[in-house]
Amino acid sequence: MKRVRCPKCDNYIIFDDTRYTEGQSLVFQCDQCGKQFGIKIAPKKPTAAEKASPSGGGLEGAEGLAGASITIIENVFHYKQEIPLQMGDNVIGRYQKGNPINTPFETVDPSVDLNHCTINVSRDKHGKLRFTLSDNNSNTGTFVDNVEVKGRERRIITDGTLFTIGATSIILHTSSSD
Repeated sequence: MKRVRCPKCDNYIIFDDTRYTEGQSLVFQCDQCGKQFGIKIAPKKPTAAEKASPSGGGLEGAEGLAGASITIIENVFHYKQEIPLQMGDNVIGRYQKGNPINTPFETVDPSVDLNHCTINVSRDKHGKLRFTLSDNNSNTGTFVDNVEVKGRERRIITDGTLFTIGATSIILHTSSSD
């Protein structure tokens, strides 16, 4: 099952994507506002085995880094979300229509700012990925192991690091090969 968001009112429409083929165009009408809009069924994402194969392409693609992602686990507000990371700054915050950040997630948690924190992904001198977390002057702070990331502080985080923004917990996942 897939969800698409109405471009006018942000209402979700759920449909069974297995009934359609790659590249097929679909037209939806929003039950809430009546807006008609179309989508095109995207190609399937490659599996981890396909990414690891030599013909699977490079480490960094348009989808982000192979194996580098964050898992959003909201306490009682919503649901678990998996968001891929990309090289450079990944600005994390609450999704709102028109918000220009590149790593938004859906939440009803009012303690998460629109532009809450940033994970910078870079390579160290040995070519390994390095993940640096910083707070973007948020109202409720960013916490790693219950210790606040202060003002201009940059904290190196690794695979499995749990950090909290507002009432939302986030886990960093990285590929073990990097």
